[in-house]
Amino acid sequence: MTCEDARAQLLDYQRGRLALSAESEVRAHLDGCADCTRDDALEHELTKALEQRLPLHPASIALKRRLAAQWPTPSTQRSWWRRWRPVLMPALAFAALLMLVTPVLYYERTASRMAGERAGLVAEAVNDHLRVLASQHPLDIESSDVHQVKPWFEGRLDFAPRVAFEGDAEFPLKGGALGYFRDRKAAVFVYARRLHPITLLVFRADGLPWPTRAQTPAGPPEVYRTVDRGFNVIMWRTDELGYALVSDVDPRDLNALAARIPLR
Repeated sequence: MTCEDARAQLLDYQRGRLALSAESEVRAHLDGCADCTRDDALEHELTKALEQRLPLHPASIALKRRLAAQWPTPSTQRSWWRRWRPVLMPALAFAALLMLVTPVLYYERTASRMAGERAGLVAEAVNDHLRVLASQHPLDIESSDVHQVKPWFEGRLDFAPRVAFEGDAEFPLKGGALGYFRDRKAAVFVYARRLHPITLLVFRADGLPWPTRAQTPAGPPEVYRTVDRGFNVIMWRTDELGYALVSDVDPRDLNALAARIPLR
């Protein structure tokens, strides 16, 4: 670096405005050049005199007004909301719509899932009744005495089926059989109404999506009445046991039989 180049950068060097490489070059030059070192000291003293030793006088009011009149008027600063409003408004509207729609969708999906689960239980009960109708030997024990049929299930089930109705002239008991309801064993009691078989299934109800009350307000709250594939179905639950009564008899006859079987 020449002396001319170093002297041209002395003021920036003293104020730390040079890049690191240029600052290193100026410092190296000053370490080896007595003339430039002297100029650097003189420049430092001049700066000190200008900044600290010269008297300072406040500007007059008239000068301040003339300067203020010449300054450009700053544009009004828009708030952050006004700047971002075109972008945020659609997003906020979508979020509000989502908050309104989400509970509705959740309710509809929950209702649809519960309806599907209820339909699955009803379909299982009807299928078990159809198995009884299609079997050549639907009964494992043939008896009209419930006190003979119920003891037969001992040791064959992991629960005791509570069925107090012994059958009568209108709904005679034909017997019982071991069956299955979904993933669990079930006690099958077969009654009759004239030539129509009536299947009563008794099974453990724990873990099953139990049907809620039907639209018809008749009967206890846990009773569910419906029709599936032409068969009338009545389902209810008492504590840990579930019951399903299935037949193609008139609904009034099936209701009459259900009334004779304890529903609580």
